[in-house]
Amino acid sequence: MKSRLRRFQELSAGQEDIFRQLSSDIWSRPELGLQEHYACQRQVELLREFGFEVESPFAGLDTAFRARWGSGGPVFAFASEYDALPKIDHGCGHNLIATAALLAARLTQQILQESGLPGQVFVLGTPGEESMGGKVLMLREDCLAGVDAVMMVHPNWRSCRDTGSTAINRVNVEYFGKAAHAAGSPEQGINALDAVIMLFNSVSFWRQQLPESSRIHGIIEHGGVRPNIIPDYASCYFFLRSPENEVLEQMNLRFADMIEAAAKMSGCSYKSSPGAQPYKARKPNLPMNEHYAAAMQALGMKLTETKSGRGSSDFGDFSQLRPGIHPYFSISDSEIPGHSEQFCAAANSELGFKNMLAAALSMADVAYTYLTEPQFRQEVQADFEK
Repeated sequence: MKSRLRRFQELSAGQEDIFRQLSSDIWSRPELGLQEHYACQRQVELLREFGFEVESPFAGLDTAFRARWGSGGPVFAFASEYDALPKIDHGCGHNLIATAALLAARLTQQILQESGLPGQVFVLGTPGEESMGGKVLMLREDCLAGVDAVMMVHPNWRSCRDTGSTAINRVNVEYFGKAAHAAGSPEQGINALDAVIMLFNSVSFWRQQLPESSRIHGIIEHGGVRPNIIPDYASCYFFLRSPENEVLEQMNLRFADMIEAAAKMSGCSYKSSPGAQPYKARKPNLPMNEHYAAAMQALGMKLTETKSGRGSSDFGDFSQLRPGIHPYFSISDSEIPGHSEQFCAAANSELGFKNMLAAALSMADVAYTYLTEPQFRQEVQADFEK
């Protein structure tokens, strides 16, 4: 591994300016999910320069792409994300995710060329990760067809293995009542806000019986107009999460019953609708995870042992269908919150770029090992099928 990593370092050193510019360009021109035309085009042009065959639009999305290189052997895919957030731009560091994916693909391509070994390298450009479920939408068009394994890396304030993520379901709830004067004729009204409050109270009681790893959290989006008018309309928005897909399915059923019960108790009618694409829980592949960790440590990166992840990502849907991992690399010397101005600044810092290089080299080593060592592939597949 160490000699191969040294070769990766030599290869990346000669191309560092190309990828530094790519990261800076995407960071400087933030684009919201499914609108990432500039970021998509920059990657497509660069991959074509590297000799990849690129299809874009892809899988039904204008800002998605699939790049392919190689022949014969297994197929290993790197997932690229490049959407930004409203107001805080690249506060999730997706410019570094895209750069790491392209650099890892380039290094894997180059070492396969040197060795003359068979194998195929894919890069999947996956837009709209931030609550839009770009990967879920792409899976409807069979975007992983032909792919044997897939991975990506994500910036964080610390470096660590893939600790998994929760499945998530997002639900909009609306209640419809009848307006009346709250002092003069309250008996003529039907209070939609009462229904929302009863739903929140029901959730609070329910939390005691939920598994420790499950989460439910919501906000009131509309609660009325004035205190002297009984609200004829109220709405709320909830996220339900669990690291186990089956548990989340049961939570969804229970929550639906609670929504209906609040309507009946208040006398309201109601409407429940999806708030965004649901995501499945992430299923980290142990052999890939350990190989990534070993490569990062060989490059001098310190890895932190952390508890299971409580966030959610559409990569979870990828990992349920193919062996995959979504580990992390540090872009800060101290803890900073994700989706923040500090995280956005760190995503364009020298430390962030330096540590992204280590993550990309480690990705390339996972990919090369998977493509060239049958024993490793067997271990990866066996863990996936458990």
